[in-house]
Amino acid sequence: MKINVKVAKKEVKEFKLKGDFIRLDDLLKNVGVVQTGGHAKIEIQNGMAKVNGEVCEMRGKKLRLGDEVEYERVIYKIV
Repeated sequence: MKINVKVAKKEVKEFKLKGDFIRLDDLLKNVGVVQTGGHAKIEIQNGMAKVNGEVCEMRGKKLRLGDEVEYERVIYKIV
């Protein structure tokens, strides 16, 4: 018996970097997926965010040009 599974495609959005870097928790607040820094901290520490394909639990992780963050099936490319 063959089982067909459809996987929803991930949405890709660009985030324009205005300095040398942005912290992971600040990115989540800037794109509007969390309301506060405390909410961002909880989501990140619970392993809900991926940086460049790997789960990242460091809320202060510095993101630079070319990095990708995935949160709730949306990929944010840092440009």
